[in-house]
Amino acid sequence: MPDKIHHSTIEGLIQKGVKIPCPQSIEIGPEVNPDRISSENVTIHTGCKLYGEKTLILSGTTIGEEAPATIKNCHVGANVHLKGGFFDGAVFLDHAQMGSGAHVRKGTILEEYASGAHTVGLKQTILMPFVTLGSLINFCDCLMAGGTDKSNHSEVGSSYIHFNYTPNQDKATASLIGDVPNGVMLQQAPIFLGGQGGLVGPCRIAYGTVIVAGSVYRKDIVKQDQLVMDGAMRHASIGFTRGLYQNVNRIVDNNALYMANIVALSHWYYYVRKLWASDLLTSALQKGLCETIENVLEERTKQMKRLSEKMPASIQAFHSLSGAKSPVIDAKQCLYDNCTPFVEVFLDAMPPSSSDHLRDNFLEELASIKTSSYLDSIQSLDENTRTSGINWLQRIVNSTYNKAINIVRV
Repeated sequence: MPDKIHHSTIEGLIQKGVKIPCPQSIEIGPEVNPDRISSENVTIHTGCKLYGEKTLILSGTTIGEEAPATIKNCHVGANVHLKGGFFDGAVFLDHAQMGSGAHVRKGTILEEYASGAHTVGLKQTILMPFVTLGSLINFCDCLMAGGTDKSNHSEVGSSYIHFNYTPNQDKATASLIGDVPNGVMLQQAPIFLGGQGGLVGPCRIAYGTVIVAGSVYRKDIVKQDQLVMDGAMRHASIGFTRGLYQNVNRIVDNNALYMANIVALSHWYYYVRKLWASDLLTSALQKGLCETIENVLEERTKQMKRLSEKMPASIQAFHSLSGAKSPVIDAKQCLYDNCTPFVEVFLDAMPPSSSDHLRDNFLEELASIKTSSYLDSIQSLDENTRTSGINWLQRIVNSTYNKAINIVRV
């Protein structure tokens, strides 16, 4: 019976117009719904596999043009090119691209024209429109914005790593490269992370930043339009106490700001993006986008809880080294005692929300100039409307961040 279902699904896709040059070579799970695959100019090349009841593929998309690709529960927009690799639980909006050898996992969102060349690993990664990744990159647990169009975009050079796992064995390391309130408006200077380098999360990087090639950067850059570099580290051999956490306040602050931006982005997806959900397939894409951003926040709250659970041992280690009471110890104890209400602030701030005059005014202005193109509509906003949208999202960020951080601040 499964073989009959498999073959009938493939035959049905071919009959409705999906291009499958070598149908005997592809595999489609029985749970895949053919109605969620567009009949308009979709191509599935040799050796590809489709799994998952959530899998969605819109018109003009090509799967596996360079190498076999496995798609599992992904929401794939129009004119997307997934050229080869493994894709699980991710969202690709119109014209996104990934080269062969990709390994893209849950919580990843590539917005319009975002792309990666060959052999790129992503997980819990959000790339806003036009952001471009080179080859041989590991770029998990971060959000990157910046740029205005296909010729003026943020970029990550080849052989780059976002370091998202610490020697203390935690992953409270998400980095905010740009931000949400300004990034969604597509008017900011691009960010450039030079190749053969890395960023040690959690970091905050401002618009216009250029980190020169070969740098492994460990600090926040909050001033815009800076050229920064970090040379080779000198040789050293010093004692290391695992789990000490000398600067827990910075870790908490950067994670709180990241999560507040995720909350703002979820409101943007829920209220703004749905204006372009015009039929069953685009509505399913927008729903998948909202579900995925919820998954991103859930992952961040999980990692913060895991971090907080390490605080008692960290306090003990700090006592054994210094023997003195310290504000650092107080900060760790406060995080341990209050992590649950801290993360609940972000979860409670997710949409839908009550009436908001800033949001409603922005949506009214946007609706009056809306065209069939999301990018064209956002880029054509006048300064007053754009500012009102930024103010709406920034208020979400500020209010959520302040409410949460006050819970864990001594």
